[in-house]
Order: sequence, then C-alpha cells, then structure tokens
Amino acid sequence: MGLAVVRLTIGAMFVWVFFENWGKGLYTASGYAGLIQYYIQKGTAPEVWKSIMALVASHASIAAPLQAVTEISLGVLLVLGLFTRPAGLIACGYLASLWVSEWGTAWIWELLVPILASLGLAIGGAGRIWGIDSVFVRRQPTSLWY
Repeated sequence: MGLAVVRLTIGAMFVWVFFENWGKGLYTASGYAGLIQYYIQKGTAPEVWKSIMALVASHASIAAPLQAVTEISLGVLLVLGLFTRPAGLIACGYLASLWVSEWGTAWIWELLVPILASLGLAIGGAGRIWGIDSVFVRRQPTSLWY
C-alpha cells in the first residue's frame, strides 16, 4: 500500500508540474528555449550535457510539446496505476535528465528524491494496489508491464 501512496504522489506531482509549466508558457517554443538557455548559462551540468540541451533548445518547437505530452502522460498513467512499471522507469530517466540539467540552479535533493521514488515504482509494480494494473496482473501475473 505504501508504494501506491508514492505512485499517487509522483503522479500528482507530474500533473501539477504540467499545469504549472503550461501557465508559465514553458511549453511554447520561446518559453522552453528560454528555460533551457538559463540552465546552460547558469547551471553546472557537464559541457557535453549542455551541448545536448543546446540542441534540444534549437528545436524547441518540437521539444516543448513533447515535454508537455511526456509530463501529463506520466502523471495520468501513475495516478491511474496503468502501466506503472514502464511509466515509473520512464519517469526515473526523465527526472534524472532534468536533475542533471538543473545542476547549479536548484537544490540537489529537489529531484533526487522523486527520481529514486520513481525507480521504486518501476521495481515494485506499484499499480497492483489501487491501480488499473491490478485488473491486468490477475491475467498475467508475471508481466513486467504491471
């Protein structure tokens, strides 16, 4: 039951962040590129990572909507407890990339805890309690999707 609480919390966090970023205009090309440029200029991420961020910022008209879809999709999937293991693993990787991007601009623990919690969701199959995955796991108990 503890993993279900963590799943709901991380899912709610993604949904909240989606609407917060939407309100800030961060899913527009200019808003997204501006944020990435801030991370590049003020952050302490490795130079190779900054070059990847610069490439993404130069394609902000594509990257911004992709980030929006990623954040709201992960949030909804985790809240519903649907495909929890892959959603948790994707959330872990996504948050880890954001964590590296924010080095030097944010508190280091701000994303590290949700990264590890998302990994726990992937490992623990947190959708099996209070989630839609519980319906599917009865049919395929060994599936890594649930």
